Amino acid sequence: MDFSMTPGTFLFEAWQARFSLLNGLSVTIGSSAITIVLATLLGILVGITLAYGWWPLRLLARLYVDFMRGIPVLVLILFTYYGLALFGINVPAFWAGVIALSAFATAHVAENLRGAVQSVPAGQMEAAKSIGLRFDQRLRYVIIPQAFRRMLPPWVNTGLEVVKGTTLLSVIGVVELLLASQQVMARNYLIIDFYLLAGAMYLAVNFALAQLGGMLERRFSYLRY
Repeated sequence: MDFSMTPGTFLFEAWQARFSLLNGLSVTIGSSAITIVLATLLGILVGITLAYGWWPLRLLARLYVDFMRGIPVLVLILFTYYGLALFGINVPAFWAGVIALSAFATAHVAENLRGAVQSVPAGQMEAAKSIGLRFDQRLRYVIIPQAFRRMLPPWVNTGLEVVKGTTLLSVIGVVELLLASQQVMARNYLIIDFYLLAGAMYLAVNFALAQLGGMLERRFSYLRY
């Protein structure tokens, strides 16, 4: 790898392509952040339904989770973008990718939350009930805080998979980091160099997300039962 700043070298070409790469990185981070937020909120709802919902709702939630966990993310992305168009529903490529990734990640968050909630000793729910807390209050103040601490490690793993999953958005034309890097490579043919650069940028994003997860784990480490 040539680090001189003469035309045709890696540093020169990287500097020339900096805006394209940074724009691709911003799309990757933006789509990942939106997906993680949506999947977390929806996953909590579906997870609570799996654990405490009325049995028809539990059945629907279980079917959704099992179906989404069994479908490749690429298939979901292609169906959301191309399949919905067959029914007259035209979704922009970026949002089609976010919807598909969110649907996939929601299933994983829901299953993680269900397992975490059901791992909290039943006595915790009974104790909260005995002091007069309503069901929603028992969840909010007693069960969910303890379950959240338990589900943090798998939640971080899901977030990391979402970041890596954004690379699949390139198949529907979303210019995220990978596609932006490939477009740069097509101009300068520095394949190895820019793949290494893209890998380093993905690593930096995932490292930051992992650090966030570690910070949250330390924040909730005081919760005991």
